[in-house]
Amino acid sequence: MLDDGRRAEAFCYLTTTGRVTGKPHRIEIWFAAAPESDTIYILSGGRERSDWVRNLVASPSCTVEIGAERYSGYGRVIEGTAEDPIARELVFEKYRRADDLEQWREEALPIAIDLAPPR
Repeated sequence: MLDDGRRAEAFCYLTTTGRVTGKPHRIEIWFAAAPESDTIYILSGGRERSDWVRNLVASPSCTVEIGAERYSGYGRVIEGTAEDPIARELVFEKYRRADDLEQWREEALPIAIDLAPPR
Protein backbone atom coordinates (compact mmCIF):
# COMPACT_ATOMS: atom_id res chain seq x y z
CA MET A 1 0.00 0.00 0.00
CA LEU A 2 1.23 3.51 -0.78
CA ASP A 3 2.42 5.49 2.22
CA ASP A 4 1.10 8.99 2.93
CA GLY A 5 4.14 10.62 1.33
CA ARG A 6 3.59 8.78 -1.95
CA ARG A 7 -0.16 9.51 -1.87
CA ALA A 8 0.61 13.23 -1.50
CA GLU A 9 2.93 13.42 -4.52
CA ALA A 10 1.67 15.98 -7.04
CA PHE A 11 1.89 13.63 -10.01
CA CYS A 12 3.16 10.27 -11.17
CA TYR A 13 4.98 9.11 -14.27
CA LEU A 14 3.14 6.47 -16.25
CA THR A 15 5.00 4.40 -18.84
CA THR A 16 2.96 2.34 -21.27
CA THR A 17 4.04 0.25 -24.23
CA GLY A 18 3.29 1.90 -27.58
CA ARG A 19 0.56 -0.10 -29.31
CA VAL A 20 2.14 0.51 -32.73
CA THR A 21 5.84 0.97 -32.01
CA GLY A 22 6.25 -1.33 -29.01
CA LYS A 23 8.45 1.40 -27.48
CA PRO A 24 7.99 2.89 -23.98
CA HIS A 25 5.69 5.93 -23.85
CA ARG A 26 6.16 7.98 -20.64
CA ILE A 27 3.88 10.76 -19.41
CA GLU A 28 3.56 12.88 -16.28
CA ILE A 29 -0.01 12.84 -14.98
CA TRP A 30 -2.19 13.58 -11.96
CA PHE A 31 -3.33 10.63 -9.86
CA ALA A 32 -5.05 9.74 -6.60
CA ALA A 33 -4.54 6.60 -4.55
CA ALA A 34 -7.46 4.45 -3.48
CA PRO A 35 -7.81 4.21 0.29
CA GLU A 36 -6.19 1.12 1.82
CA SER A 37 -5.36 -0.36 -1.55
CA ASP A 38 -2.56 -0.67 -4.09
CA THR A 39 -4.67 0.96 -6.79
CA ILE A 40 -4.27 4.45 -8.21
CA TYR A 41 -6.81 6.34 -10.28
CA ILE A 42 -6.16 8.62 -13.24
CA LEU A 43 -8.65 10.62 -15.30
CA SER A 44 -8.09 11.00 -19.03
CA GLY A 45 -9.45 14.30 -20.30
CA GLY A 46 -8.84 13.06 -23.85
CA ARG A 47 -10.78 9.91 -23.02
CA GLU A 48 -10.15 7.03 -25.47
CA ARG A 49 -8.31 9.36 -27.88
CA SER A 50 -5.33 9.69 -25.52
CA ASP A 51 -2.36 7.65 -26.68
CA TRP A 52 -1.62 6.42 -23.17
CA VAL A 53 -5.19 5.11 -22.78
CA ARG A 54 -5.07 3.41 -26.18
CA ASN A 55 -1.73 1.89 -25.20
CA LEU A 56 -3.13 0.56 -21.89
CA VAL A 57 -6.15 -0.95 -23.62
CA ALA A 58 -3.87 -2.73 -26.09
CA SER A 59 -1.36 -3.79 -23.42
CA PRO A 60 -2.47 -3.22 -19.80
CA SER A 61 0.96 -3.81 -18.23
CA CYS A 62 2.69 -0.56 -17.33
CA THR A 63 5.17 1.09 -14.98
CA VAL A 64 4.28 3.84 -12.53
CA GLU A 65 6.80 6.06 -10.77
CA ILE A 66 5.61 7.88 -7.67
CA GLY A 67 8.33 9.88 -5.98
CA ALA A 68 11.44 7.72 -5.90
CA GLU A 69 9.50 4.44 -6.09
CA ARG A 70 8.85 2.45 -9.25
CA TYR A 71 5.92 0.03 -9.50
CA SER A 72 4.73 -2.48 -12.04
CA GLY A 73 1.08 -1.94 -12.79
CA TYR A 74 -1.93 -3.21 -14.66
CA GLY A 75 -4.31 -0.63 -16.13
CA ARG A 76 -8.04 -0.97 -16.61
CA VAL A 77 -10.81 1.31 -17.84
CA ILE A 78 -13.37 1.55 -15.04
CA GLU A 79 -16.08 3.76 -16.55
CA GLY A 80 -19.50 2.48 -15.51
CA THR A 81 -18.16 0.25 -12.71
CA ALA A 82 -18.52 0.69 -8.94
CA GLU A 83 -15.02 2.25 -8.90
CA ASP A 84 -15.97 4.98 -11.41
CA PRO A 85 -17.50 7.53 -8.98
CA ILE A 86 -14.82 6.81 -6.39
CA ALA A 87 -12.03 7.48 -8.90
CA ARG A 88 -13.63 10.69 -10.13
CA GLU A 89 -14.12 12.05 -6.62
CA LEU A 90 -10.66 11.11 -5.31
CA VAL A 91 -8.82 12.71 -8.23
CA PHE A 92 -11.11 15.77 -8.22
CA GLU A 93 -10.67 16.34 -4.47
CA LYS A 94 -6.89 16.06 -4.69
CA TYR A 95 -6.62 18.70 -7.45
CA ARG A 96 -9.72 20.88 -7.07
CA ARG A 97 -7.64 23.87 -5.97
CA ALA A 98 -5.86 23.84 -9.34
CA ASP A 99 -8.79 25.03 -11.47
CA ASP A 100 -12.48 24.70 -12.08
CA LEU A 101 -12.43 20.94 -12.64
CA GLU A 102 -16.08 19.91 -12.28
CA GLN A 103 -16.58 19.35 -16.02
CA TRP A 104 -13.32 17.40 -16.27
CA ARG A 105 -14.38 15.21 -13.34
CA GLU A 106 -17.67 14.38 -15.06
CA GLU A 107 -16.42 13.90 -18.63
CA ALA A 108 -12.96 12.35 -18.27
CA LEU A 109 -12.40 8.61 -18.70
CA PRO A 110 -11.49 7.00 -15.35
CA ILE A 111 -8.61 4.53 -15.35
CA ALA A 112 -7.49 2.31 -12.46
CA ILE A 113 -3.95 1.00 -12.23
CA ASP A 114 -3.34 -1.84 -9.82
CA LEU A 115 0.22 -1.63 -8.49
CA ALA A 116 2.60 -4.40 -7.51
CA PRO A 117 5.09 -3.75 -4.70
CA PRO A 118 7.95 -1.38 -5.64
CA ARG A 119 10.98 -2.77 -7.43
